[in-house]
Amino acid sequence: MAKLYEYQGKEILKKHEIPIPKGAVISTADEAVAAAEKIGWPVVVKIQTWSTGRKAAGGVRFAATADELRKHCGDLLGMKIGNFAVEKLLIEQKLAIAREFFAGFIINDTAQKPMFLFSSRGGSGIEEIAKEYPDAVVTAEVDIFEGMKPYRTLELIKKTGLDPKTASALAPILVKMYEAMRKSDARSFECNPLVMTADEKVYAADCHVVVDDYAVFRHPEFGIEIAREFDRPPTELERIAYMVEKNDYRGTFFFFQMAEAADTKEAVIGFHGAGGGGSMMSMNAVSENGCKIANFCDTSGNPPASKVYRAAKVILSQPGIKGYFSSGSGVASQEQFHSARGFVKAFLEEGLDVPASIRLGGNSEEIAMQIIADFLGGLPVQVKGFGKNDSPDSVMKHLLEGMKKNGNKGHTVKPFVLPDTKKCDYSFQTMTGSIHVERAACAACTTKACIGSCSPKILKEENGAPALAIDPKEAKKGKCIECLACELACMAKGMKALKIVLPIEGLASYREKLTKGK
Repeated sequence: MAKLYEYQGKEILKKHEIPIPKGAVISTADEAVAAAEKIGWPVVVKIQTWSTGRKAAGGVRFAATADELRKHCGDLLGMKIGNFAVEKLLIEQKLAIAREFFAGFIINDTAQKPMFLFSSRGGSGIEEIAKEYPDAVVTAEVDIFEGMKPYRTLELIKKTGLDPKTASALAPILVKMYEAMRKSDARSFECNPLVMTADEKVYAADCHVVVDDYAVFRHPEFGIEIAREFDRPPTELERIAYMVEKNDYRGTFFFFQMAEAADTKEAVIGFHGAGGGGSMMSMNAVSENGCKIANFCDTSGNPPASKVYRAAKVILSQPGIKGYFSSGSGVASQEQFHSARGFVKAFLEEGLDVPASIRLGGNSEEIAMQIIADFLGGLPVQVKGFGKNDSPDSVMKHLLEGMKKNGNKGHTVKPFVLPDTKKCDYSFQTMTGSIHVERAACAACTTKACIGSCSPKILKEENGAPALAIDPKEAKKGKCIECLACELACMAKGMKALKIVLPIEGLASYREKLTKGK
């Protein structure tokens, strides 16, 4: 789910003719004063953040003068909410509030319908209000064909003890609010508080909107960068990771940064999971062994080796991590050798400089563990594969031993460089990359291991070298499953003449900034 800022939610309300306070979004103190002069004093100043509890955090203040407003801007702009620094403030007219209400709609997945929630009391979460004042709260399912009919809306909110005059003033607003929710494809749409002023006018004093992931493409006007429910704007590395997922439907790749590894002396670990429950259990093993998690990453749903490779490259774009811990479900249904090949290609290209413990429990785990041992056993750092019978805690303890042997050194991010294909004179496109062959070198190969390793059987021998046995268009559509087996086979038993190129949009420039110390 993708969150919107308060000011974005209010823009939606305004389009649906729901009254909102006069206001302006600002990013400097000068802009704030100019806005307040136009709006009229006094004003309320609110940080724009996706996290909850901003009032308790001191993120909502009032100002009656320019000096007072400048001071608030100095305190709030750059204020840290978790790992997020506030960049924008919303300046609004201060309303003379007489009454507060809660109004919202949320998709009920069980009922497969929107749920209407209303309280004649505002000021806190609807759950707390319902516990303390159950008679002040009403909930009802909304028929998706009928919507919120004015007469039914009026009947519902009267059940909370509202007098007829107040109920009549609120009902049309709630009908429009449902339309705003429906047309913005929101999973939830809340106004807390919806207020009535001393002169009996109704305003949406606050607005929280969460848009359905699968509907984001229909709303470019929202400017949503990543269709996920973060509590802050995405980092540059998260944007890079999301583009991998966005452009490759095979399996899942979720990446979320949790700590700045370069800025801490703690034992910060790059985490790579597979499957929700197993990943959570494995994350506990990290924290219970005194380490901090730099990121959460999940590659599940049977992703190709190329996707696991890209996930590993993203994780290894975090400077200062002390180790790489991969552990997810102990009985994953996906073929584990695909993941193993992804790790091998990424780690070898990186010249891995921190230890890694890779738990690959599930189908063909013995093959996966052997791949790790065969290709990564010669690295200068400790890298080992584990199976379903190895607990996450024991695998994590093995990583700690490797970190100690490595002097607890932090990872140094290197430039992102694609394989050199200058000598290659034959190539074809895959779904997300390309395969390149140096045919002159292949002619001396006696094993033709790359062809034998290709399980989809899309390679054939042609003039002593591997070539496509299918239409190149079919390979690009996905007949080449990007399992990376041919490259590893050529590396182990061939002439190292076959190279797979898997670009990662934006990663080269991102790493360049890191390596230059910017």
